[in-house]
Amino acid sequence: MNAANESNRKPTVVDALPKAETHLHLEGSVRPDTAIELAKRHEITLKHESVLSRYKYKDFNGFIQTFKWVTSYLQTPDDYALITQKLCEELLAQNVVYAEVTVSAGVMLRKSQNIEANIQAIRAVADSVPFSRLKMVFILDAARQFGHEEALKVALAAGRLQKLGVVAFGMGGDELAFPTEHFRPAFDHARHEGLRIVCHAGEIGAPQLVREAVSILGAERIGHGIAVMHDPALAEWLQTRRIILENCPTSNLCTGALAKQIGKPEATLQDHPLPAFLKRGLLVTLSTDDPALFHTDLLTEYSKAASLGLTNSQLVALAEQSYQSAFLAPEEKQKYVSAFRAAVKSAGLV
Repeated sequence: MNAANESNRKPTVVDALPKAETHLHLEGSVRPDTAIELAKRHEITLKHESVLSRYKYKDFNGFIQTFKWVTSYLQTPDDYALITQKLCEELLAQNVVYAEVTVSAGVMLRKSQNIEANIQAIRAVADSVPFSRLKMVFILDAARQFGHEEALKVALAAGRLQKLGVVAFGMGGDELAFPTEHFRPAFDHARHEGLRIVCHAGEIGAPQLVREAVSILGAERIGHGIAVMHDPALAEWLQTRRIILENCPTSNLCTGALAKQIGKPEATLQDHPLPAFLKRGLLVTLSTDDPALFHTDLLTEYSKAASLGLTNSQLVALAEQSYQSAFLAPEEKQKYVSAFRAAVKSAGLV
């Protein structure tokens, strides 16, 4: 658990319930102390103060630069094993029992790393005895700014690595880079291989990019999608198609994405469209995105949702939606949902 947030957040009814986390970047879970440890492995000494300054930024570009800096210290499978261990410990401390973790395979390729060796190392840690209560699967992510040819390489790798728990193919990065149509071949290949499809859209970009991610790329879940607040017709279209919006409120504040969407120099939590999305009946999940880089964790996100006026029943429904939206086989999904509902009942929340 992120101790910095534990001291200033208010507990919610969701805290003790078994939870799912479905929009979480592995590389974005590297907290400052772990970054220092990674650098030391590669004979680089970092001062704590300088690392903390790296974790402060005011816009999306600043976030991207910090993400690039963190991943520069991820050079070997053992490095990925270390950050997976740290993440598993954090998730279990928050009673997360199911996680779909996004891995930046596009960055691995950019650095000429062996994706399969890295995923094997990650898988080995996730499957180890200390973390047996946590089921972890993976989404391989292409970086949009690297172009469509690199995205196809990631899709090819994702298809090959399903045996290691890769369940989906997605795309993040700079959503304003290159037309959506360029990436159709990569997503078509992934879908042909039986992978599920996700895509970041409508984070800093226009509502049209959300529509394109669904209609052109076949996205089943949209990373962020806060731009939908500007387009009621799109919201209705998404609702009809039962497309999931993966909301990450703290992320949207830290990157300046929400401020950009509302056209203000700065945004506050009260500006976030999460309550409005729920009121409209949109399917929404709550996640951390890059918890270390945004100084948050899943318990904090639920606490912030509560501060936006969500009732206990809404918080519980939001938590269940993460299971309902998960890329699980129907029978396995039902087991998780049943266990969650039993915990809700045991806690006297129904």
